[in-house]
Amino acid sequence: MVLAGGVGGARFLRGLRAALDPATDRITAVVNTGDDLTIHGLRVCPDLDSVMYTLGGGIDEERGWGRAGETWTTQTELAGYGAEPDWFSLGDRDLATHLVRTRMLDAGFSLSDVTAALCARWQPGVELLPMTDQRVETHVLVDLDAGSRAIHFQEWWVRYRAQLPARAFVQVGVESSVPAPGVVQALAEADAILLAPSNPVVSIGTILGVPGLRDAVATAPAPIVGLSPIVGGAPVRGMADRCLPVIGVPTTAEGVGRHYAARTHGGLLDGWLVHTGDRADVPGVAVEAVPLLMTDDDRTRAMAQAALELARRCRDA
Repeated sequence: MVLAGGVGGARFLRGLRAALDPATDRITAVVNTGDDLTIHGLRVCPDLDSVMYTLGGGIDEERGWGRAGETWTTQTELAGYGAEPDWFSLGDRDLATHLVRTRMLDAGFSLSDVTAALCARWQPGVELLPMTDQRVETHVLVDLDAGSRAIHFQEWWVRYRAQLPARAFVQVGVESSVPAPGVVQALAEADAILLAPSNPVVSIGTILGVPGLRDAVATAPAPIVGLSPIVGGAPVRGMADRCLPVIGVPTTAEGVGRHYAARTHGGLLDGWLVHTGDRADVPGVAVEAVPLLMTDDDRTRAMAQAALELARRCRDA
């Protein structure tokens, strides 16, 4: 069982899939949907799509998001009309996914149903579950236009490249959401629960913000092991260094580990993996250092295997 965000979570899941035997082992991934947004009338789920495309062999490996072999004719035509927003690009291949998703949602299907239908094409080899079927969107409170404004997380990240200092992150709609069907049961039945090296604030943090989900993780019988998204005091990818200070967490492997905290101290972790050369003192948590840079498939598989082995040791301790 894995809690995951977008690009980093997707690549970790690919390594985990390679580390396990598909004939006997089952992987369930609960994926962040707080990045979701509606663009040009279409519902876009960036993290779900990044995971699905990566595991299904359709991802643009260089960008880490979107479809391989993408073209941009529709986006060019939209620009010709001056259609807003112009800061979020939808590729022609990717557009088909959003069209199918939106049509199904409008017909009354749940996001879980839609995700399963899309995965029937891509065959990711992992059961992908949205964290919730309810609409949740992360907004960022920033200073803009001589005042404070809340803008969608995607606008903050894509349009402004996270250069606008964030005052707060607000998950709109999360308080009325519930875990998607199958999520709580998967946590209760898991042999191991892994927190992927995804953003602790706007990915893992958003998942854990769904009412009842954090408690379901914390009380699950399986050992819980997290992998640090911070290497050498900086995020490997993304903007965690722009997010962590907002919630008062140092941008270090130790800072994130203490943020998640030990289950014996009211937190989540039994084990915490940090990158070779990093140090982390997390009271009540078994901390180990292994290479955590997902520079190729073999290294990613090795770090996934290290997480599984630490989970086994925590279970047997």
